[in-house]
Amino acid sequence: MPSPIVQKLEEEIQALEHELNHELPKELKRARALGDLSENAEYIMAKQRQDFVSARLIQLKTRLADLSLINMNNIPKDRIAFGSKVTLYDVDRDSEIEYRLVTSEEADVSQGRISTTSPIGRALMGKKTGDTVNVATPQGSREFEIRAVVTIHEQA
Repeated sequence: MPSPIVQKLEEEIQALEHELNHELPKELKRARALGDLSENAEYIMAKQRQDFVSARLIQLKTRLADLSLINMNNIPKDRIAFGSKVTLYDVDRDSEIEYRLVTSEEADVSQGRISTTSPIGRALMGKKTGDTVNVATPQGSREFEIRAVVTIHEQA
């Protein structure tokens, strides 16, 4: 069973391929029938959509290929990495926060899921319980103490 993110990407790829191969050719044919292509707004819009869909498909297929390269054996068992659940103490706000490190597509701060490529995610990568990290955020520098780490291996 593919992961939810892989399934989501595959569904979007299928929908875009259907649009590119079936719907857009029909739109372009209809627009061509209207006459002069240089001033045909429907034709121009359909061509622009075709270009966008083609570019998005390349982007999605590249991301899907990147995700397929994630090797569980390469994810550390004793440090923060992709998939880890982390409990942090925010020194400046005197509060605890819990995050899970996920892919950028799965990130949703309101659900406690942050990307491994976000400022906090990057600062946490490779750290252990007891470490302190300083993170440059849009609101200024913040200091976090790592209180607990549960790696993706411990969750399985």
